[in-house]
Amino acid sequence: MSDAATAIPEAEQRAVGKFLRRMLPILVLMLLVNQMDRTNVGFVQNELRADVGVSATAYGLGAGLFFIGYALFEVPSNMLLERFGARVWLTRIMITWGAVIVAMCFIHNVWMFYGLRFLLGVAEAGFFPGVLLYFTQWLPDSSRGRASAIFLGGSATAYIVTGPITGALLELHGAGGIAGWRWMFALEGAFSILVGFIAGFFLVSRIQDAKWLTQEEKDALSEAVARDKEARDRAPSVSRMKLIFHPQVAVLTAVFFAMALTGYAITFWLPSLVEEIGGLSSFQIGLLSAIPWICAVIAMYTMAHFTDRAPDRRPYLAIALVLSATGTFLATLGSPWFGLAALTLAAVGGKCAATLFWPMAQSGLDLKIAAPGLALVNSIGNLGGFVSPTLFGYLKDTTGSTNGGLYTLSAASILAVLGVAFVRHTNRGPRAGAGDRAGVTGKTAVS
Repeated sequence: MSDAATAIPEAEQRAVGKFLRRMLPILVLMLLVNQMDRTNVGFVQNELRADVGVSATAYGLGAGLFFIGYALFEVPSNMLLERFGARVWLTRIMITWGAVIVAMCFIHNVWMFYGLRFLLGVAEAGFFPGVLLYFTQWLPDSSRGRASAIFLGGSATAYIVTGPITGALLELHGAGGIAGWRWMFALEGAFSILVGFIAGFFLVSRIQDAKWLTQEEKDALSEAVARDKEARDRAPSVSRMKLIFHPQVAVLTAVFFAMALTGYAITFWLPSLVEEIGGLSSFQIGLLSAIPWICAVIAMYTMAHFTDRAPDRRPYLAIALVLSATGTFLATLGSPWFGLAALTLAAVGGKCAATLFWPMAQSGLDLKIAAPGLALVNSIGNLGGFVSPTLFGYLKDTTGSTNGGLYTLSAASILAVLGVAFVRHTNRGPRAGAGDRAGVTGKTAVS
């Protein structure tokens, strides 16, 4: 092999390393802030009820409306990212969602709450899949797994830090005669805008525009990315309607929908359940709300380590779903402290299920429909984020308790266990990295 032939892989490797060191830190920070801003409303439910008159039903509906706006504008947002470039579009996304969060500190009636939650979904639409698309424009398939795995770590971290940070900001209650929840929205939104402007200085849309790459590195990386793009473009397109009625896609969507129900219900209602313990400051509520996610993230990575080379992940997924169902059911019994422990079990089951679901889903679909099929599963399944908080709010107002919602989550998880039995299993040899699988789910350009 000639020296010229060996120089290209070395130059490509250097270019990938520079991208990971320079671009990933700001992208991970953006994702962490993104996850915090979409879920911080879970910590101010009682404040919104007292100051604005937002009932439990209205809170649940408003929390869920985010996902309607997000789902409607996710694909158009990705199309605009391809047109304007990641530097412009990802920066725009972050600055506008920060502006919406700031605007939430001025909420004075339930209709403003509804409208701003919907607008937040519109503003954030396309961020997560947009970053995954950005990776396809910068990294060859062989390197995207590592980048996606590091990026997704930011999402896991966000669940842990959101509670303590938001709780600390709520302690500002009364400063300047302003309610703590208004301070929280104002400061977190302002920070999002600041990070958005900073990102505008760091992000580079095109490989050839990177001043920190040599020309050799630019050419090597561009060639590798172009080869992978050509291979993807040769893959046959599948219509969305055909995918909806594909048996495996339908089963996977139902299973993921059930998982999303539990995940988002815990996200939006955990702080209010912790508050029932009584005698806790806002910061203490935030700290306790982080406990289930700390345990869940540890369990998630432990589960991934032990099952990464498992020939069939379905039995492990079924066990994780049973844990989730058990946790949500036990949360209806005993004291609030016992409920926190039960929801910790539910969060562990849910996070482990998510780790197992996507690689199993990828292996269960034919290669020709894997990318658009998983994108559809992700898009429709995430609507569980609208259904579960809405259902919890309605049941809280009509029955005075969230037990009915928790029973529903348990039933949904058990039905998902039955659905797992119908997921096709195939063995395609060595498994891709977690990030590669996640990268497939982020492709939203389904015809």
